[in-house]
Amino acid sequence: MELFDLSGKVAVITGSSKGIGKAIAERLAEHGAKVTISSRKAGPCEAVAAAINEKHPGAAIAVPANISSKDDLQRLIDETRKAFGRIDILVCNAASNPYYGPMSGISDEAFRKILENNIISNHWLVHMVAPEMIERRDGAIIIISSVGGLKGNAVIGAYNISKAADFQLARNLAHELSPHNIRVNCIAPGLVKTDFARALWDTPEAEARSSSGTPLRRLGEPDDIAGAAVFLASRAGAWMTGQAVVVDGGATI
Repeated sequence: MELFDLSGKVAVITGSSKGIGKAIAERLAEHGAKVTISSRKAGPCEAVAAAINEKHPGAAIAVPANISSKDDLQRLIDETRKAFGRIDILVCNAASNPYYGPMSGISDEAFRKILENNIISNHWLVHMVAPEMIERRDGAIIIISSVGGLKGNAVIGAYNISKAADFQLARNLAHELSPHNIRVNCIAPGLVKTDFARALWDTPEAEARSSSGTPLRRLGEPDDIAGAAVFLASRAGAWMTGQAVVVDGGATI
């Protein structure tokens, strides 16, 4: 367990009241980390934190925050420091996609929302936690991107643009922060069975269609992504930075 031991570490995970973010928070706590659960609504965050605390007493707090609000995100960081004293791991998981259709039909407002929530909010969060990581010469930052950032698409083009930008955000930040022993990486999930992607898998026919081109012949589960996050957050990933780890059942090959 030594390579994956997160004892004494503190992690902030956005979008962690369900799906991929929740699975990551649960697994980080299982490996010894203190975790802050965050999404827009307080109730679901508190429920996840309570469930984690039942298994790992004192390991989780809930701090609701909207990623579109810089003030909310600063409060998220401040409340985590107040509760746990430090932040060692940041997982930027929350994202939005309010538009489905061709790029020619997207409104300026929707396009801006996608870029602001999926890129700029990550930029804010990183620079809220980076100074203390620089001071300690230690930290791990994980951005949850998507295989959509590696491919074109006729109906989620703006979302894919934002996810491609997250790859470059990680590369740029790795150049800036890695000399301080702060690692910055992306995870690029394929199609995972979450509420966010429910329309693509919520019937047997849809799931069969969506998984048919995947070499492992199944869609992902949130826990399939959590293992990659534990690796990147722990000493096991100590020599990895600026990379995009694709976890998609082989779909992109």
